Amino acid sequence: MLLGGRLLTGLACGVASLVAPVYISEIAYPAIRGLLGSCVQLMVVTGILLAYVAGWVLEWRWLAVLGCVPPTLMLLLMCCMPETPRFLLTQHQHQEAMAALRFLWGSEEGWEEPPIGVEHQGFQLAMLRRPGVYKPLIIGISLMAFQQLSGVNAIMFYAETIFEEAKFKDSSLASVTVGIIQVLFTAVAALIMDRAGRRLLLTLSGVVMVFSMSAFGTYFKLTQSGPNNSSHVGLLVPISAEPVDVHVGLAWLAVGSMCLFIAGFAVGWGPIPWLLMSEIFPLHVKGVATGVCVLTNWFMAFLVTKEFSSIMEILGPYGAFWLTAAFCILSVLFTLTFVPETKGRTLEQITAHFEGL
Repeated sequence: MLLGGRLLTGLACGVASLVAPVYISEIAYPAIRGLLGSCVQLMVVTGILLAYVAGWVLEWRWLAVLGCVPPTLMLLLMCCMPETPRFLLTQHQHQEAMAALRFLWGSEEGWEEPPIGVEHQGFQLAMLRRPGVYKPLIIGISLMAFQQLSGVNAIMFYAETIFEEAKFKDSSLASVTVGIIQVLFTAVAALIMDRAGRRLLLTLSGVVMVFSMSAFGTYFKLTQSGPNNSSHVGLLVPISAEPVDVHVGLAWLAVGSMCLFIAGFAVGWGPIPWLLMSEIFPLHVKGVATGVCVLTNWFMAFLVTKEFSSIMEILGPYGAFWLTAAFCILSVLFTLTFVPETKGRTLEQITAHFEGL
């Protein structure tokens, strides 16, 4: 029964992670689309933080019951929400689309009606030859891959152990501390998203992650007493003959690097790939294209989580984290070279950009 529950929960989370960003991008006014789109990630990290806190006082059975409350509220409240105007137009329901637009925006001012000549045909493989399809698809897949290759799951996995090495009295505070940092900086990103722009925040986020991952790798390098220990899997156990105080001080380097990484990730590479995924695809391929991007994200998360320990055995802990720093450098270069700025643009203008119009 537990496995069945986990399976159904995973299925529901997968659907929500695909549909929620797309729905928000299609109903949001262009000037606040970044704010609303970033709220998806903000609500995710807020939910994680609340789960950490609730886990202190509730046993797992009651925690599972508490987890039923948000989806129940979502189910009830979504019954009051209309379909997106763009979807209704593809179904040739113009009056219903305008009614939904007035419900969502209050008026039709600023609305740019999308062309609907080919939307009803659905996705076809021949469409991949069009720059308006293959360019955003490559960008979307790459953003999702770089998000996971940044090493965020590895950092989260070792968070509590890092705090233990820094001699925190209650190492379980590590999860709450990490959660608070995520929520605060994701909220900051949401508030400035439509002013700073996606490219700037992605670049800044990537640079911060490069420095923090490099420092994290340096911590592991300094705690290794010799080459024979480079593949030691007990990562954070002091293994050299240096005084314990030295290791505590170095552990604070790891704590600082971890907190800096989480803050940098939350400002850019946490929310923005999901936001851009919902913005860059033309309407007639959005379902398939966003599905491919979400699949890429979850597959890369599984792959990195599963193989990271093997990479550490091969490269050593410091080599593994320096490798993630290299991926962060590539993510910055990719952003500066290929990712367009979408702030303030309508979805139709973004599609026209990729078509070269």
